Amino acid sequence: MIGVGDMVLLEPLTEDSFIENLRNRFDHNEIYTYIGSVVISMNPYRSLPIFTPEKVEEYRNRNFYELSPHIYALADEAYRSLRDQDKDQCILITGESGAGKTEASKLVMSYVAAVCGKGQEVNKVKEQLLQSNPVLEAFGNAKTVRNDNSSRFGKYMDIEFDFKGDPVGGVISNYLLEKSRVVKQPRGERNFHIFYQLLSGASDDTLRKLKLDRDFSKYNYLSLDSANVNGLDDAANFRTVRNAMQIVGFMEDEVQSVLELVAAVLKLGNIEFKPESRSNGYDESRVKDKNDLKEMCELLGIEQSVLERAFSYRTVEAKLEKVSTTLNVSQAQSKTRHKVMGVLDIYGFEIFEDNSFEQFIINYCNEKLQQIFIELTLREEQEEYIREDIEWTNIEYFNNAVICDLIENNQNGILAMLDEECLRPGTVTDITFLDKLNTVCAEHQHFESRLSKNSKFLTDHSLPHSCFRIQHYAGKVLYRVEGFMDKNNDLLYRDLSQAMYKANHKLIKQLFPEGNPAKVNLKRPPTAGFQFKHSVGTLMRNLQTKNPNYIRCVKPNDKKAPRIFTDSLVRHQVAYLGLMENVRVRRAGYAYRQAYEPCLERYKMLCKQTWPHWKGPTREGVEVLMADLQVSTEEFAYGNSKIFIRNPRTLFSLEEKRRGCLENLAALIQKIYRGWKCRTHFLLLKRSQVVVAAWYRRYAQQKKYTQIKSATIMVQSYSRGWKARKILRELKHQKRCEEAATTIAAYWHGTQVRREYRKFFRANAGRKIYSFIMQRLMQKYFLGLKRDLPSMSPIGGSWPTRPYRFLDTAHTELRSIFHHWRCKKYRSRFTDERKAVFEEKLQASEIFKDKKALYPSSVGQPFRGDYLEISKNPKYQKLSSAMDEKVLLADMVNKINRANGKGTARIFLLTKNNFVLADQKTGQVKASVPLPDLASISVSTQNDGFFALKLKEGSAGATKGDFLLSSEHLIEIITKLRRTGATAVNHNHLDIDISDEFLVQFKQDKVCVKFVQGAPKNGNGASCKRKNNRLLEVSVPSTA
Repeated sequence: MIGVGDMVLLEPLTEDSFIENLRNRFDHNEIYTYIGSVVISMNPYRSLPIFTPEKVEEYRNRNFYELSPHIYALADEAYRSLRDQDKDQCILITGESGAGKTEASKLVMSYVAAVCGKGQEVNKVKEQLLQSNPVLEAFGNAKTVRNDNSSRFGKYMDIEFDFKGDPVGGVISNYLLEKSRVVKQPRGERNFHIFYQLLSGASDDTLRKLKLDRDFSKYNYLSLDSANVNGLDDAANFRTVRNAMQIVGFMEDEVQSVLELVAAVLKLGNIEFKPESRSNGYDESRVKDKNDLKEMCELLGIEQSVLERAFSYRTVEAKLEKVSTTLNVSQAQSKTRHKVMGVLDIYGFEIFEDNSFEQFIINYCNEKLQQIFIELTLREEQEEYIREDIEWTNIEYFNNAVICDLIENNQNGILAMLDEECLRPGTVTDITFLDKLNTVCAEHQHFESRLSKNSKFLTDHSLPHSCFRIQHYAGKVLYRVEGFMDKNNDLLYRDLSQAMYKANHKLIKQLFPEGNPAKVNLKRPPTAGFQFKHSVGTLMRNLQTKNPNYIRCVKPNDKKAPRIFTDSLVRHQVAYLGLMENVRVRRAGYAYRQAYEPCLERYKMLCKQTWPHWKGPTREGVEVLMADLQVSTEEFAYGNSKIFIRNPRTLFSLEEKRRGCLENLAALIQKIYRGWKCRTHFLLLKRSQVVVAAWYRRYAQQKKYTQIKSATIMVQSYSRGWKARKILRELKHQKRCEEAATTIAAYWHGTQVRREYRKFFRANAGRKIYSFIMQRLMQKYFLGLKRDLPSMSPIGGSWPTRPYRFLDTAHTELRSIFHHWRCKKYRSRFTDERKAVFEEKLQASEIFKDKKALYPSSVGQPFRGDYLEISKNPKYQKLSSAMDEKVLLADMVNKINRANGKGTARIFLLTKNNFVLADQKTGQVKASVPLPDLASISVSTQNDGFFALKLKEGSAGATKGDFLLSSEHLIEIITKLRRTGATAVNHNHLDIDISDEFLVQFKQDKVCVKFVQGAPKNGNGASCKRKNNRLLEVSVPSTA
C-alpha cells in the first residue's frame, strides 16, 4: 500500500505529515484515503481504471478495512447496513466547487445499482435512478471558472429499498437553483448546459419547429466567450439527455413541451424594451422588436397582446381596488415504509471575486453541513464509548454554531433582518439593509464591515463600503449587498403569472398555478431566504434520523489539470473541513477498535492457546491472546463487544507479528504441501506401474492368442480351399459333358429340319424377310409413339418426329386422330355454363376479330354478365323486382345526348326478350325495348366503347329514335344482344355494322356519328362532341 491508507494510523500526526501522505498517495493514483469510516476523495481530473465491474465485484460484501481505501467500500458498507441491519443510511458528500462531489454521487449510485438484486422491474428502477443524473445535470449544472460541470443547485436523493434490498424508487429534493444565471453569467462562465446542448445536438427539423438557430451569438442569454468547453460534447450530451428523459418516464409530448419552454426562455432574452413618455409625465416601456415576442407566444400558446401587457404593466390590488401601473424599462427587464439510503450532493463552499446572495446562501448551507458533521462525528464517537463502557476524554474543537447563529437566528440573524427589511414599508434598499447589519451585528466576532468594531477600517482598505465580511469555518468571504433585497424577494408580478396561466401550453399552466384567477392569494409569498432556511432545516432533521457516511472531496489544484498537487490549496481545504480534528477525535481515546470475533480471527495465530481454534467465548479468547502477547494494559481496553487499541504503534506491532507468523505458517504450509505433493506423486507412480504391468501382460497374452488363432484359421482355409477346388473341378466336368450332349443334339435336329424344309425356303424367303422386317419396324414405331406422346392440352403443338419416310401418311393421320381425341377429352370436362361462356367468346371472335381495335383487350376478360349484382344489391331491389324475366346482363352505360354529346349514366339490363334502360339513382325504368324491335347495331373500328342500337321503323320504340350508348364492356353487350336477339327473332341474326361513320335516328332527324383519332380533352377515354345539328364527332385516343 502506498503511504498510510487510514489517517488514524499515521505516525507522527502533524499537518505536514497529513498533507505529505495525501500527496504521496495522489502521485501514485491512490485518490481515496480513510479517516476511520470517513473517506477523503481527491479529484484526479482524469479517468482511472479503478471503477470497472471487476472492482465492483472485488469490494462486494467485503469488510470496510479489508481492502485498500475506495469509495466502493463505503458504499458497500452503507448498503449492507441498510439491507442486513435495517438502518436507514445517508451519504454526505461535501467539498468546494470542483472537488468531484457530483462524480462521487454517481459512483455511489452506480455501485448500489450494480450490487443490488436483478429482475425486470428492479433493473427498470435502477436504470431510472441512474439516468436521472444526466437530466438533472443538463438543467442544473453549468460551467464556472472552477468547474466545467458545476452543480448550481443542491440535490438530495432518497433511494427507497424493499425488505430484500432491491430498489423500488427514489425521491429527489433540490435546493436553491441559481436562477440568476439564466439572465447573466460572470465572465468565463456559461449558462446552464441545456441551452447549448439543444442548439448543438437537436436536429434541423426540431430547431425549425422550436424557431431556433444554431448560432449562439443570436441569443442574449448565452455567453460567447465560454460557449465551447474542452472535453464537453454538447451534441452527444443532448442525445444522452433525450434518451435519459425517455428512460426516466417522460412521454414524447412532454419532452417536446420541455424543449419548447427552453426555446421560449432563449427568445425571452432577446426581447428589448424602449422607453416612452406618457401625457401625465410618467415613463412607460414598450417592446422594441416584436418578432421574438411573436415567436415566443406561438411556442407557448399565449396571445401576443396579453403577454406584451404583462411585460409592460403590473396590477396592484389593495382590498377591493385594483390599480394598473406601467413598468419602466429597468423593471420590465429584471424579473409505504421502505428502507432509505440518502445521497446528498450539494454545492460546495464558494469564494468568488464578486460574492452575492447566492454565495451567501450556499455558504450558509455548507456551515450547517459542517456543523452536523462535527456533531454527528463527536456524538457517534461518544455514544460508542458510552455503549462499550469506555472512559471518554472530551476533545476541544472549533464549533461553528456561532456562525450558524449569526446567519439563522430568528431575532437578530442576517436572514431574519433581510426578511424584515423586505417586509418593512417605506423606502428600503440594499444600503439600508447593510446599515441594519452594522447596527445589530457590529460587535459579532465573525462579522466585519466598514462600520463594525471588528473591521479595523482605519487600516483595512480592502473592505468596500457596500460590502460585509463573514469569518466562515472555511475562511473569510466578502459579500456585496447589491441585489440582496431583490433576490431575497424573488417576486413574480401577478400579471405575469396570470398571463402564463392563460397559455395553451400544458406545462406552463402547471408551472404557474398561482396565475389561476379562481385561486388569487393576496398573501405575500415567503422570501427566498426563508424558504431556503426552512429547506435546510428539514434536510438537517432528515439527515439526523439516518446513519451518516461521509465523503470529504478535496480539490488538488485550481487549474482542473491532472497530476498537479497544490500544497497551499489542499492545506486550506484540510483546515476548513476539519480533517485534522477528525483524526484527533478518532485517536484521542482509542485510534482503533474492532469486534472481538474478527479480532480473534485475525490474530489468533499469535498464541498457541487460541490457534488454530478457540472453543470458548470470543472475548476470553482475545484476553488470552493479549495476555500471551504481553501487551501493556494501558495500550488497550475491553468494551462490551469490541477491543479498543489506543496507540497505532500497538496495532502496527500486532500487524508485524502477524506478518512474521503468517510467513512461518506459509513456510509450514509449503512444507506440508510439498510433502503431500511428493507422496501423492509417488503413490500415483506406484499405482500407474501396477496398472501398466497388468495391461502389458494382458496385451502379451492377447497377442499370443491372436497369432495362434491366425495360424489355425490359415490351415483351415487351405484345407477347405483344396476340398472346394476338387468339387469345382468335378462340377465343371459334368457341366461340359451336358453342354456337349446338348450341342450335338441341336446340331442333329437342325440338320434334320433343314433337310425337310429346304425345298420350301428358297421360294418364299424374300417375302417372309420383308414382312418380318416391316412388322418389327412398325412395332418399334408404335412403341416409341406410345412412349413419347405429347401433353393432353388441346393447344399443345408438339408431336414426335417421323422416324421413317414410308410412315409419313400414317404419321400425319395419327397426329390428327390424337388431336381430335384429346380435344374431345378436354370438351367432355366442360359444364354447361362454361360451354356457354366459350360459345359467347367464339361468337365474339367471329364478330369482332380483326374488325374492332377494342377486341384484343377483351379476350382475356371473362364475360360476367351481371356486373351490378342487381339481385343482391339492396340499392336495386326495386328495379330487380320489376323484372319479370331473368336478367342476363346488368351493366352501367352512358346514354349520349344529341344536344351536347355528353353522357348520362343509365343501367342497362338484358333479358331473354327485352333490353331495359333505367335511371342510375332511382332505378326507374326509362325505356324497355323488345328484342324483335331491334334492327341492327353499329360500332366503330376504333378502341372505344360507343355503339348505336337501331330500332325497326314502325316499331313501338322507334318514335323516340335510336339509342347511342357507351360502355366499358361493349364486346360482351353486343355479343349477348346478338345471341339473345337471334333466339327472340327465330334465329335471324342481328346485323352488326362496323364502320367509323354511321347514321343514328334521333326522333325525326338523322345524325351522323363520326369517329376520329386525336387527344381527348378529359382523361384518356373517348369523348363525344357536337359539331352541328347533323354531326356528332367522337375523338378516340391513338393506340400508338
